Amino acid sequence: MSDELNYKIFARLHTQPETSQRALSKELGVSLGKVNYCLQALIEKGCIKANNFRNSDNKKAYAYFLTPKGVEEKAQVTLRFLEYKQNEYEALREEIDGILKAIDTKG
Repeated sequence: MSDELNYKIFARLHTQPETSQRALSKELGVSLGKVNYCLQALIEKGCIKANNFRNSDNKKAYAYFLTPKGVEEKAQVTLRFLEYKQNEYEALREEIDGILKAIDTKG
């Protein structure tokens, strides 16, 4: 799993633990199977726990809660994802600066 996908899953579950796999799939733009795979991997790593809604009409509905290990992993993933995005931003900024300089020299 990528840090970006992990980051987005952790962020969503942190604020909305009752989010369905289908909603996550739609929001993240990935298949339902991939979301299921990612959630199962996070459960196996001990980062999240899945609990059934007892009072739900839909007995397959789950709430996903971050465990203490999950909170720590979320922080690490967030830092790595932020570093990646900052590097991406810097690279884009340099590319844009180069394009602007090329335009200025032709004008």
